[in-house]
Amino acid sequence: MHEVGLCEGILDAVERRAAGRKVTRVRVRMGVLHRVSEPALQMAFSLVAAGSVAEEARVDLVTVPLRAQCRDCGEESESDDPLDACPACGSTDLQVDAGDEMLLESISLAGGELAGAEGG
Repeated sequence: MHEVGLCEGILDAVERRAAGRKVTRVRVRMGVLHRVSEPALQMAFSLVAAGSVAEEARVDLVTVPLRAQCRDCGEESESDDPLDACPACGSTDLQVDAGDEMLLESISLAGGELAGAEGG
């Protein structure tokens, strides 16, 4: 379950931003190439965050589609499928421009405060 490793990094960033304050919600922007589902991410985060300031935090996942350009024909495309091929020629020789990012977009603190975000 690779989500646990991802969540360890997310929790580290969350704890730095929270500075000891209780976290109620975490919003993460992640590309489809990470192959993460929101339920699996929430479960992994709950395990990793046990005993921390984010112990009961809800995780919201914003999925970023794969954006690529075919190296064979030049076609640009976007897809939610991490194993996509060029829709014009069928080639799998793609230059990926988006879909592999991971960003802690925001955290919500108890009392309604928002803390800033940072890349991960």
